[in-house]
Formats: sequence, structure tokens, C-alpha cells
Amino acid sequence: MSGIRFEGVSVAYGAHTVLDRLDLTVEPGEVMALLGPSGSGKTTALRAVAGFVRPAAGRVLIGGRDVTALPPHKRGIGMVVQQYALFPHMRVADNVAFGLKAQKAPKAEIPGRVAEALEMTGMAAYADRYPRELSGGQQQRVAIARALAIRPGVLLLDEPLSALDAQLRSGMLAELARLHRELPDVSILYVTHDQVEALTLADRIAVMDQARLQDCGTPQELYRAPRTEFTASFVGNANLIPVTVAESGATFAGRPLELDRGRAVPGAEATLCVRPHLLGLGAGPNALSGTITEVQWRGSTHRLYVDVEGHRIKADLPELRETPALGDQVTLHFEPRDAVLLSAGVTDG
Repeated sequence: MSGIRFEGVSVAYGAHTVLDRLDLTVEPGEVMALLGPSGSGKTTALRAVAGFVRPAAGRVLIGGRDVTALPPHKRGIGMVVQQYALFPHMRVADNVAFGLKAQKAPKAEIPGRVAEALEMTGMAAYADRYPRELSGGQQQRVAIARALAIRPGVLLLDEPLSALDAQLRSGMLAELARLHRELPDVSILYVTHDQVEALTLADRIAVMDQARLQDCGTPQELYRAPRTEFTASFVGNANLIPVTVAESGATFAGRPLELDRGRAVPGAEATLCVRPHLLGLGAGPNALSGTITEVQWRGSTHRLYVDVEGHRIKADLPELRETPALGDQVTLHFEPRDAVLLSAGVTDG
């Protein structure tokens, strides 16, 4: 079975609601990332699918079947958590076989299923090792192999890369993307607070905050045309500039700005989203002049922080041959098509 559906799912601990009326569908074969800060409700949503928490209201369906009241071992899911949860006294092959034995798979099938899962995750050569003899990235591969060995229709990943260093995380992202291509029928629900992971892996991203779903769309939709201020600030870096909507664009601190996209009525107070890498240095359309307050060298880029009428604007520019000094006066600009107008304070539900 594949596909996940939340129908008005709420979870509460006493008087405290940790997941509030979640309606969300993960299509068969889709990777859905649940992205949000700590306490946003994303892990609770995943645990509701796994069967580790019981909703106070609503239903959870897997493959069209209502599993709300089923125990975890009867849901046909695989799960990987951030701390691997491998049995230290078992060799790799035995760890991978554990779920199959728990499901009472035929003994004759288990060695082949274990070998298949280890081959898929690139760990076939490590079958006889103990977890203590593996690196963190290798242990996480074994945890993924264990989840895949039962051939689940749904794979749940709960911050699976957060314990890895940056280089290992990058490699595991590539491995997870490859696994997704090799397992086109498996639905994956991926919980993370890391926007790079979500943008890299997900077919769609559900943005969570304060126990509620705030936005949902493809990575490109949420990055290029966010609908809310929270989405704009959490999915990628953003400059959020307070403006007043005008007939032909907007005004910022009395300066006219030309815009291509917007959904607010003239005269309304709104917020303009401009990504830092879409700002240019020097004269151009929609010029913003101000004073440099900070310069950060980031290898291939420089980030400039510029005070414009009391607002801190950040610009990510290709590495500059001559670095501006603090206190210098500079002008930034952006194309009308590169800004998105958001109605201030809008949320979805």
C-alpha cells in the first residue's frame, strides 16, 4: 500500500494542542517534506502516521485504508529516526533482518531480502560488522536498509541526517535521492527543519508552524512565489520589506517600486519578498540606497547587509574583487519580476 492522507488530524497533550486539524495528502510514490521549526507539529504528524500517537480527532489513512486505530506493526511502514536505533550487539545483517523476523517473514526469504536491502544502500560489504565498527553515515545507511527490507509502501524519515556532519549529510542526500528513483512506488514522508534537505529531496513541501499547516507546494512554488510571510522567511533566505500598495506597484519609505506580481489592493499595507541573490549592486530598476553595516565573505559570494531607511537588507553577490567598507554608501536594485508581494500577516487557515 502507498499514499498517506491526513483528514482533520489533531493531537493534544492535555490542554495543549500540538497538531491542529491537519488536512494533507501524500500521493503514491511522492516525497513529501514536513518543514518547520521545533514545536511546529511536523514530528507529531509523522508519529501519527507511524501509530506512536493517537489523534484526538480526525483520521490517518495509508493506501486508502483507515489505520488510525491500528498498532504500528500492522501499518506496513518503514521508519528511520535521527539516532539510527541500531542494536549494538547485532551484526549489520541481523539488524537489517530484525523487522523481517518481527513480521514473521518466511525464514527462507530473509537472507535474500537482507542482501537486497544492503545492496540498495551500498552496505553489502559490511554485513558482518557491528554498528560500532561503522561511521555515522554507514550506520544511517544500515537503518535505511532495515526500513527498506520489509518492502514498505510508506517510508517515514524523522530528521534522518541531523546527526551527520555537513559532508556526510550532502552524500546521504544524494543517496536518498537515488533510492527515491529506484523505489518509485514508495511514498516518503520526510520530517526536517533543514530547508536545503527539503528543497533537494521533496516533490512537495508542507510548511508547518504553531501546530498548523501554513503552506504546501512544490519547492519551486514555495521558493519563487511564497504565499505567506512565514513561508517566505522559512523556505530560503528572504528580505521582507514593508510597503504600501500602489496602482502600478508599491512604495517603500516614499520611494516608488515597480512590481510584476501581487494580490493586495491599492492602499493596503503589505510585505514585499525579495531573495538576497536577486539583488544587484549599482544603479538599476527599483533602486534601494543605504549604508553598509556588515560584510561577510562566503567563498564564492559576498553577503552585504545594508541599512535602507532603518531596514536591514541583505544581498548575496558574486565574490567582489574590491570589498566595500563598513559605512560605505551603496545602491542595490532588483527587477520587478523578481519580487513577490505578500499581504501582511496572511496565513492559510
